[in-house]
Amino acid sequence: MTDTLHIVGGGMAGSEAAWQAANMGVQVVIHEMRPQVGTFAHQTGLLGEMVCSNSFRSDDSEQNAVGLLHWEMRAANGLIMATADKHRLPAGGALAVDRDPFAQTVTDTLMEHPNISVEYGEITELPQSGSWIFATGPLTSSTLGQAIAAETGAEALAFFDAIAPIVYYDSIDMERAWMQSRYDKGETEEERTAYLNCPMDKAQYDAFIDALLAADKTEFHEGETAGYFDGCLPIEVMAERGRETLRHGPMKPVGLTNPHQPDVKAHAVVQLRRDNKLGTLYNIVGFQTKMKYGAQTEVFKMIPGLENASFARLGGIHRNTFLNSPTLLDGQMRLRSRPNVRFAGQITGVEGYVESAAMGLLAGRMAAAELLGGSLDTPPATTAMGALITHISGGADAKTFQPMNVNFGLFPPVDGLKSGRRGRKDRYKAYTDRAKTDWQAWLAPQAAIA
Repeated sequence: MTDTLHIVGGGMAGSEAAWQAANMGVQVVIHEMRPQVGTFAHQTGLLGEMVCSNSFRSDDSEQNAVGLLHWEMRAANGLIMATADKHRLPAGGALAVDRDPFAQTVTDTLMEHPNISVEYGEITELPQSGSWIFATGPLTSSTLGQAIAAETGAEALAFFDAIAPIVYYDSIDMERAWMQSRYDKGETEEERTAYLNCPMDKAQYDAFIDALLAADKTEFHEGETAGYFDGCLPIEVMAERGRETLRHGPMKPVGLTNPHQPDVKAHAVVQLRRDNKLGTLYNIVGFQTKMKYGAQTEVFKMIPGLENASFARLGGIHRNTFLNSPTLLDGQMRLRSRPNVRFAGQITGVEGYVESAAMGLLAGRMAAAELLGGSLDTPPATTAMGALITHISGGADAKTFQPMNVNFGLFPPVDGLKSGRRGRKDRYKAYTDRAKTDWQAWLAPQAAIA
């Protein structure tokens, strides 16, 4: 049916695209291959399943580009953000969620929408006709990946993404660990104590780094290369870059005071973040890894407080696929060689849950507008969503294109503001003020049909 929007993939991008298009009055079919065809990282067949972290990162819409993206999605009646707010967990200034109820609510909400239906099964080709959005994410099936590569005339690019382990809270030694958000950040006591902290002295840290470097790692198959995304590096890769790298990254000790030894400053601190509402599960922040399972349990039990840890899930590594979007997609997220096909989410070269859902939001609205006989302009590049879509549809250098989180470096500068660190607070506030005004102006004409 030409008046039906078909969306392949029910992750963050596909779920958001379906919600936006359906609310504009378009009939939507979500094609989801899970649970009939599984992936390395997914555990369920639910729509909107979170496969890595349970965090949507900063919720600060005045000083952080991710927080601004949250704001824009909320202003556009975004399903992903509304569901995240409903299942929010304490995480300092970040937006973390209880992942299983989150995915169940996304699934239930979409299933209950009168304009949305779900068909389970794998789509293996790019259709010649009809309106389609492919939001198959970084774990696009090999068969579909081959079809995409054949259509584009180029190999799909790939990098390797790693998953952090999850620990059972009742197996953590709280006589050694303590609860505190960095710099006591948060408006409530729950927020100020959202993270669980495990301290290390210098000798413990050095021994930990030695073990990381010596541990058995996952090997790559012939022809594969380890082109990691820098925002999701395995900890052992960071350790290989220098012994102090982790201590200045996910294990930095600043802004934390150990109540068990208040006069002793930790050399390094491992942080864990609550992974579910019950508080029974905690994920080790920034500890994505490609160590083999046996090595993981040995190495992670060297962390003070985790000597007797039990793991609900160990870390892992998987291949992430994305397009060279600057050469393949136009400003409407359409495949230049086949305009009836749009792409959305991480396969377009954005990185992160929020960015993925944001591209789904835009693709859903643009496709729906087209089906309804109209069109939508690309959002201004001064907005967070506009900055992202501008980047992936031609703003980035195709020769060096890599997955990108939203950041203020993608925004056009504001004239008259100081550069450098000293002027950063005023500059970021100017970016976000301008973005909010321009985003509302972009949304306003759509209110009658959305």
